[in-house]
Amino acid sequence: MSTEYRLCELATVSLHVNDPETDSQLDDPLKHQDRVGNVCEGGRLFLHTNGTVTGESRTKPVRKFEKSDNAVGSGADCLSSTSGEAKLCPVHEQELQFYCGTEGRLTCSKCMSDGSCQGHKVTELVTQATVVRNHLVDVCEKMQLQALRIERFIDSTLTAREKAVQTDANSARERVLAQVNVVREALEEEEQRLLETIQREEERVEQCLLTQRAHWTHTLEKLTHTRTSLVHTLTHSTDTMIVSSNEEINDRIEDAEGVGEPRDTEQLTLKRGCSDSKLMVGLWASALLLGPSAHRLTALRFEAQTVSPLLSLSNDQCTLTFLPKRQRQLPPSDPARFDSLPNALCSPPMSSGTHSWLLDVGTSAAFKVGVCYSSVERKGSGNGARLGYNTKSWVLSHYDGDLSFCHDGCNVGITVAKKLKRVGLLLDWPSQTLLFYDPESTSVLHEVRHAFSEPLLAACAVADQSVSILH
Repeated sequence: MSTEYRLCELATVSLHVNDPETDSQLDDPLKHQDRVGNVCEGGRLFLHTNGTVTGESRTKPVRKFEKSDNAVGSGADCLSSTSGEAKLCPVHEQELQFYCGTEGRLTCSKCMSDGSCQGHKVTELVTQATVVRNHLVDVCEKMQLQALRIERFIDSTLTAREKAVQTDANSARERVLAQVNVVREALEEEEQRLLETIQREEERVEQCLLTQRAHWTHTLEKLTHTRTSLVHTLTHSTDTMIVSSNEEINDRIEDAEGVGEPRDTEQLTLKRGCSDSKLMVGLWASALLLGPSAHRLTALRFEAQTVSPLLSLSNDQCTLTFLPKRQRQLPPSDPARFDSLPNALCSPPMSSGTHSWLLDVGTSAAFKVGVCYSSVERKGSGNGARLGYNTKSWVLSHYDGDLSFCHDGCNVGITVAKKLKRVGLLLDWPSQTLLFYDPESTSVLHEVRHAFSEPLLAACAVADQSVSILH
């Protein structure tokens, strides 16, 4: 394909890219043919600097880029058309009709034969000019094709993406609103149910209290009347009267003794379970551990003086790692240190408010996480120092694939779909509630309600790999 033909095609593409009327004119083959003919007329092309085709005087004519029979003459014509006169070699004062590829400059025949360019790779000027022009044609073709692709990308892809993102955003908003509405409706219904349950329970207890009050008030009045009567008989009766009234006196004493003792029972207190709700507890834990307030997780650190010699503590005091025997070292003696079991405690102690924290248990096959009193035993390997085997500790235990809640030596099995990678803990002191939570499935693993009598410390035991506090 000749360079002239390629330039004609290039000009046609340029017309199509830059002229908004091109598409309509392409529908008329005669108009399109005339336009292209005008562009290529006389074997010359008029290329505007911005890539469009025009016939204005500011364009430059480009000759047919094929090597003619009179190569030297053509080269001279090119030089004359660009500079007005032929350039001469400064050494030999001959026309520069050749191009030295080695030195990358124009040269003359004298330099080529016995001058500085002798033995170099030299081509005729017109040949080199044709190569350069062909290269420029290739570059221009690529630019114009790229411009066409960009135009199509802007008109088609970006426009389609704009419409798609608007549609997707609207769908996402609708989905969020729909989900929030479902959650809101569920919460409102659950709130109403719980409030009604609490109201009924309150009314029941109040009725019990009224009944008990009326009963014992009547009993008290009766007992007081009997006592007053007996005292009067005792103080105002003669011996004969007392002896003769003995049967009546015994009846009154028997009635008084049959009153019995008042007792406080569970019927007189509000049942704690009346406000229980798996839905509310799950959402509450999720909001505290995963919601916007999760950044307020309790800033816990393992206390170095409590860390067992079976464990190593990271520099940031957030990671415990179980040590093989050959790596263990005897740490300084400390009354707070667990000396025989792989346990450690955290600070600060918790005795008010709501606290939440996350632990990364990774791939550990043996760990315990939970809370305990600071008075838990630290020395020896008895149950007093074993987390979950005494009355002072409440832990979630994972060992050999089994997950359970442990307290005072009693285990409650917990079933999960897959092994835990993280465990969340939530301690609400006002309600005396401790929750163990799975952040991945957003489910409550176990709930503990206990009247805690001492400040609690976060506790951990590791017998395989590592466990870390997440912040």
